[in-house]
Amino acid sequence: MPTLIKPSRVFSDELLQTYRQQGDSSADAVITSIVEAEGPTGLRSLMHWLANPNDIAISGQPQTVQDFFSQYAHLPTWADPVKMKRGMVFFKKHANQIGLTLGFFSLPYSYLGANGAQVLWLTERIKNDTSRRLQETGEWVFAVNNPKEWLTGRAIRKTLKVRLIHAGARWFSLHSNRWTMEWGHPINQEDMAGTNLTFSYVVLMGLRKLGIQATEQEEEDYLHHINVVDYLNGVAEELLPKNLREAYMLGQAIAKRQFAPSEAGIGLTRSLLDAVARQLGSANPETARNLAAGEMRFFLGDHYADWLGIPNVPVEKRLAGLFGRLPIFSAQLSSL
Repeated sequence: MPTLIKPSRVFSDELLQTYRQQGDSSADAVITSIVEAEGPTGLRSLMHWLANPNDIAISGQPQTVQDFFSQYAHLPTWADPVKMKRGMVFFKKHANQIGLTLGFFSLPYSYLGANGAQVLWLTERIKNDTSRRLQETGEWVFAVNNPKEWLTGRAIRKTLKVRLIHAGARWFSLHSNRWTMEWGHPINQEDMAGTNLTFSYVVLMGLRKLGIQATEQEEEDYLHHINVVDYLNGVAEELLPKNLREAYMLGQAIAKRQFAPSEAGIGLTRSLLDAVARQLGSANPETARNLAAGEMRFFLGDHYADWLGIPNVPVEKRLAGLFGRLPIFSAQLSSL
């Protein structure tokens, strides 16, 4: 007989607090070596290359960067290529709706982590160059859900570049004279695990809210596929949920510890709404902004939406038909 209730590990406060003090030692070591050899200028040069999604050639990079790619450009032993392939088929099947969910559920949901949001707020790029940052995220999301990108190895290289971007952001945050360890280590493992959920479990919950019918196998396959991606992105294996029930338990544990109103969360959400208004509303940006706010409230619920300062506006129509005009969805679906 099938198991009706799947087993789940317990993600205790003690466990998550330990991981809250940890970054990604392997990626962080690369950044440290660059700074020691070339100073902050060398790190900025590396970050410029890392931020270019079209340049994945590593031959011209420092040896420590080349060694990092050589060591980590492989799948974990537990990765199931069949499940990954099915997970990508699921993404392609529902790409429009997943795009909508990522923009109006996953992103603001991640801003609810009051401590983790500080690194995005302090580095300022997400609030000062929101549209470009969302476009980069969208390009990466579509790349790691495209089977062709895995066959060529580009999906892995692009993900390892994101991993090093996070390490660079940690270094800059720790040396900004504005970071307090009361927030935890910048881009720590607990926050990385929470971000993993916004690309996997939160997406699946968003699809359910949209009335998308999916089998348990489809949802588990998609969760597995994103887990592989986030293993490559440096998330500790112990914080990768093995099934949907674990994803729920982990999400609840993190939310209980970290979700709260914050200036950073409100500011980041405001920047997101402003970017949507600029992208969609050349004729009437206020209408576009209100539609986006209504969509966020639909997904998040009023309690969380209030914490993020999302305007409480009536929803005149759904945004599903407009998703392709948003920065995060600029990648070509036809390439999947």
